[in-house]
Amino acid sequence: MTIDTVLEKATIIPVIEIADAGVAGDLAQAFLDGGLEVIELTMRTPAALDALAAIKKAAPSLITGMGTVLNERDYKGAVDNGADFIVSPGITLPLLSYAATQSVPILPGIATASEAMTAMDHGFTALKFFPAEVAGGAPYIKALGGPLKSLRFCPTGGVSPDNAKDYLSLPNVVCAGGSWIATKQMIDGHQWGEITAKSKEAVALYKEIKG
Repeated sequence: MTIDTVLEKATIIPVIEIADAGVAGDLAQAFLDGGLEVIELTMRTPAALDALAAIKKAAPSLITGMGTVLNERDYKGAVDNGADFIVSPGITLPLLSYAATQSVPILPGIATASEAMTAMDHGFTALKFFPAEVAGGAPYIKALGGPLKSLRFCPTGGVSPDNAKDYLSLPNVVCAGGSWIATKQMIDGHQWGEITAKSKEAVALYKEIKG
């Protein structure tokens, strides 16, 4: 699978944090019932890798990325547990060099034009823009489209139903990531119906803008 394949399937990507791997199967089904095909699980809890493996076992068709990957060790752990793609909050030269040799693709995180150019120098043209709102928001991504026309972005960090249209309307934005679809409180409370409803709303919002 390439990052292009991932982005072709993505609409608004739920960015999720799981503290209990035991809920992974039900959560995955809630996303599928809501029409989502791509999700991002973050490596922010001790249960993250077990949750990743559980999601891939319960819902192998759900394209599942592992986010908050900071180094080669994290990358290897995610791949070993079934990650379809990797997401990083930022870039380092060692991480980019390692990712360039791997079959499981990465969506590297950037927040500045210089970081975007560094990623380009390593062959990456699909990038996560993070943290989107505090780093300049939709106007900043729009401005990057002038000098850096070959880049495509997935903004994450502060993206919400209130501002998602501002991002998705930009030609250099292919999808977006958001935590509102399945918050920690929803997951901990086993609110699968609510997560399915939020997933459907996200898909509808994406299609309204992108078709």
